Amino acid sequence: MEITKVVIPVAGWGTRSLPATKNIPKEMLPIYKKPTVQYVVEEAQSSGLTDVVFINNQNKKIIEDHFDYNLALESVLERAGKTEILKEVREVAEMVNIISVRQKVQLGLGHAVLCAKEVVKNDNFAVMVGDDLMFGSEPGIKQLIDVAKAENMPVIGVMEVPRSKVNRYGIIAGEEYAPGLFKVRNMVEKPPVSEAPSNLAVIGRYVLTPEIFEHLETTAAGVGGEIQLTDALQKLAKNDRLLAVKIRGRRFDAGDWVDYLTANIYFALHDESLRDDLVLKLQELLSCR
Repeated sequence: MEITKVVIPVAGWGTRSLPATKNIPKEMLPIYKKPTVQYVVEEAQSSGLTDVVFINNQNKKIIEDHFDYNLALESVLERAGKTEILKEVREVAEMVNIISVRQKVQLGLGHAVLCAKEVVKNDNFAVMVGDDLMFGSEPGIKQLIDVAKAENMPVIGVMEVPRSKVNRYGIIAGEEYAPGLFKVRNMVEKPPVSEAPSNLAVIGRYVLTPEIFEHLETTAAGVGGEIQLTDALQKLAKNDRLLAVKIRGRRFDAGDWVDYLTANIYFALHDESLRDDLVLKLQELLSCR
């Protein structure tokens, strides 16, 4: 199973992050020194994925522009002798091959993935949600790719969440047949806490086979008139064709303000030139409560 393509849906309006996202795509909001989406693309690149398919809308061309050369800026940096930052800017443009597909109407995550059909064709592919960030000793999506290749099966990423928060996620039911590896039998979208089959929540990482498109094409629109990826995955699960991997590492949901701000602090604390001053400032703020 060879996997080189990753679909990253970025056409959504980012209403959870308003008013910051009124005129700026949520994926371009900075976390420390980079826009959010760059962390996702870096994870894809470090996992061996070379073709990034952005499912975009007409107002978000700035996202694909970020991964292109900016010759005017590069010229200014070169004349100023700012070689280190010039190198960083050029490296962003050289990370991966960017393909942009327009999602003319936003009809849900399932519809966004379906928009990639003509680009993906008969290839296996990854899906990474643009505001879900994963960090650890091994890239999150690579953990799924390794299992998908070994088992020749579609794979979804899951993580444990507090039982009190299961009603915010899609939750799986299944059997663990190897450490951290599950055969998915059922998926429940945002179940009541008392009815959740587990506390394993589906997060924004998937490795899929082209058969998903057949299921998406026959999936009726659900709540809010949207085509849900979860509904198509449920069909795979019913056919005994879906695995789940408990992803190791740290996750930040950049659409959640607490997680977004925590991610900024997390990366700033890893910068030795900022760490000590930042810790002092944080201690000052905490002492003023």
